[in-house]
Amino acid sequence: MTLEMLSPRYAAAVGLLAIVPVVVYGVTNSGLAGVVSAINVAVIVGSLYLAMSPVVARRAHRDDGNGTVG
Repeated sequence: MTLEMLSPRYAAAVGLLAIVPVVVYGVTNSGLAGVVSAINVAVIVGSLYLAMSPVVARRAHRDDGNGTVG
């Protein structure tokens, strides 16, 4: 599998690998800083995952074709 075949959402999910060094940091140095860092990583990866998700186009209003909306 080449990188061109990966979807952007899959690539964003791979960002969860960043949690490994955060856990090591939290265990070896400061537990509270590790928890805060893990939450930050989760928020960033979740945001990227949602930002790269497909968008479903919906029509919010009816258009009768005469140039007026309503």
